[in-house]
Parts: sequence; structure tokens; C-alpha cells
Amino acid sequence: MKKNELTRRAFIKTTGAVSAGVILSPVTACSTSPYDSKGLPTTILGKTGVRIPLMILGLGSRFMATDEQQGLEILETALNNGLYYWDTAAIYKNDEQFSEERIGKILGPIREKVFLSTKVSTRNADEAKRTVETSLKRMNTDYIDLYQIHSIINEEEVRKFGDNDGVLPVLKKFQEEGVIRHIGFTGHTSASAMKLAAELYDFDTMLIAMNHQENGKQPFEEQPVPYAAGKGMGVLAMKVIRPRETVNGLAPEDLIKYALSLKGVTAAVVGTDSVEVLNKNIETIKTFEPLSDERMKELRAALDPFYKSNRLPWMQPGYFDGMHLA
Repeated sequence: MKKNELTRRAFIKTTGAVSAGVILSPVTACSTSPYDSKGLPTTILGKTGVRIPLMILGLGSRFMATDEQQGLEILETALNNGLYYWDTAAIYKNDEQFSEERIGKILGPIREKVFLSTKVSTRNADEAKRTVETSLKRMNTDYIDLYQIHSIINEEEVRKFGDNDGVLPVLKKFQEEGVIRHIGFTGHTSASAMKLAAELYDFDTMLIAMNHQENGKQPFEEQPVPYAAGKGMGVLAMKVIRPRETVNGLAPEDLIKYALSLKGVTAAVVGTDSVEVLNKNIETIKTFEPLSDERMKELRAALDPFYKSNRLPWMQPGYFDGMHLA
């Protein structure tokens, strides 16, 4: 028997044993959640009513920089430590494998223990239908907990989401059939487009880049975030660690805490490329408390060069989230 096969079997056996009685943290003591946070602090994902960990496992570029064995070990470690919310996208991949395919290697026997989200990039109805069907097949599942319209760019496309040949009616049809449970959208380019999407449609969640303002002119924290939160949507922060690529000396644990301390933010999506990094992030979440106003002010000042930078890939014209993964 191969080593990785033994690891898979031992992992499934372990997760099966703990599922018999959900271990509740003080935060989740009154919840009827089917998931096991292993004592990690949790919160409610807006109007979905689903209880989730404060940190979501991002399965994009950093995750796909690992080989398959390392990636599966990250998934195992995450679930065994209470990170049961996994976030991917249909276009996330490396040269050999799609992220969804990698998830599918392990998901089947543990499906009910994982809150699974993925994303569709196309805006065409027929292509969207094929993408959803492909996601299901790759991940070895017959339902997806959260399906998101991926990487909103501008207001023009947002206004077309509900058209007969648009992407939203397709997702709604799958939702009616029980294939998709909740629907959301993502983006990090236009604050006005993100706010408009929350205004025009009955989305459940918004996944948005928080530590980023294009040349200081995209007020994500001031416009779409409070609007979506006020509408009862779950607001998820992404790219929270990326300021370290622009500003030296920023600690990843401070950046995670900063994102989680922002008003209106429900949880943060954090990618990882090793079990070591994952474990450090888990320790950060275990002891998380919202930062003081004074500390938030200090971090905002430290992040100013990042806010005003124009060198990050997703600030470039024509960028679409996920295009750098292949």
C-alpha cells in the first residue's frame, strides 16, 4: 500500500470518529451546525445561518504551488484542526491539476464535514451550466454549499447578471434543484461594482479584497462592505496577507487580525502553501480578539504604501483573479 493511500484511510477513519459527537467551542455551544470547529472561534455567515470558522482555507495560488501530496496534507490538517470551510474556484490550477480535482481526491467520504465554496468565471449561461457540472464532477460531490460569481470587474457586467442569457439565472436554477445551497460574488477591482451587485440582487455573500485600494481610490471598506453587511450578507475578506509583498516588516498574524477586526467583516480567506504556515495561522485564530482602535490606526498607517501601490498584479488592466495560477 502506498504511503499516501494509508494517510487518506487513516484521515477518513479519524474524521469519521469525531463526527459522532460534534465538539463545540464556547462560541458554538448554541449552534446546530453539522460541522466541527475543534474549538476554533466561529461566526455566522450572514443570512445563510451557517456557522463558520473565522478563517477560511483558501485553495488558490499558494495552495496550488504545492504538489498533490503536500496539498492533501494541508486539507487533512485543516479539517482535523477545525477549518472546515474550503474556498476554491473552477479556474484555479497549476500545470498539472485543477484545485477542484485535488479536493475531489479526498472529499467524497468526508463531504458532510466540509463547507465547500467554489466560483464560476464565465458570464454566459450555457458556459456557466457546464462549469457547475464540471465542478461537481471534479470534486466528487452532488452539491456545493456556496457558488460564487467570480471576480467582478465593472458595473456594466453586474447589470447583466440577471439577464436570460446571464449567469445568475443558471445558479438560481441549480439552487432550486438543491445542487447549490447559497450564492455569492467576488471581486477586488471596483468598489462601486461590488456595491451595485449587493444592491441589485439577493446574494448571500460577498468575497472582497480588503487590504487594497487602487491608487487609494477604491473605498472597499467604506462602501460595499457596510452596505452588504447591512443587508445581512456574509462579508468575506481575501488577499489579507498580500500587503507583505509590498511593505516589509508586516507580520502575517497582524494582517489576519486587521482584516477580522474591520467593521462588517465576517471571516477571512487565507491561502497557505505549507502545513507549517497553516498551523501558525490556526494559532493566530485560536487566540483572536479584535484589535484596539489605536492598533488599527497603526496598521492602517503601515499599510498606506500598499494601498497606494500600483505594482500588484490584480491592479493591472485586464487582470482577472486566477489567471496567474496556470
